[in-house]
Amino acid sequence: MPTPGFRVPPGCAESGLVEFVRPLIPSMSSTVRFELAKGERLLWSGVPRQGVLFRPSDALMIPFSLLWAGFAVFWELSVIRDGAPFFFALWGIPFILVGAYITVGRFFGDARRRSNTAYGLTNERIIISSGIFRPALKSLTLRTLSDLTLNQRSDGSGTITFGPTSPFTALNGGLDWPGMPRPPAFEFIPNAKQVYDMIREAQREASQPAA
Repeated sequence: MPTPGFRVPPGCAESGLVEFVRPLIPSMSSTVRFELAKGERLLWSGVPRQGVLFRPSDALMIPFSLLWAGFAVFWELSVIRDGAPFFFALWGIPFILVGAYITVGRFFGDARRRSNTAYGLTNERIIISSGIFRPALKSLTLRTLSDLTLNQRSDGSGTITFGPTSPFTALNGGLDWPGMPRPPAFEFIPNAKQVYDMIREAQREASQPAA
């Protein structure tokens, strides 16, 4: 099985073509392809940790989601038991669906997104390919990249966030919510400090004037 991440396909070294190897679906590795610019080199690639994961924000989100779901179910059962108008029964259904998502569904949505995610670092840019159903490609130019934040765990893994962060983005559970977009990041990668140092070094080289 090929190593997950970005790679140069066999026989394409001169063309600059790079493809995304899916962590869990290697047979679909050709779904996302792009070309490196002239002189651009792939320095590192990787994928986030796979499977269902808990985040620090879940210490708050899990109790909140249980309260939400519990109240929504209680409302719906009370309406049905008391024979209230049909409209009130319909009114509670969206709240039950939201409760089911934030209680259980968001964990599987986050895991699905990470199974479709790959990260790349070149001597010119940051590359993130990610999406729940179909990966979309995002590039960040190293020359214009400002904030760079490293959150490292005791096992050496961690998350590198690019750009300014908000305390509210930690509550999104790894998914985009209306009005709370996630900043681009290399999430749950091994050897996070080593990758962080590689990015800083690539930034320094990219900022130097061309000879």
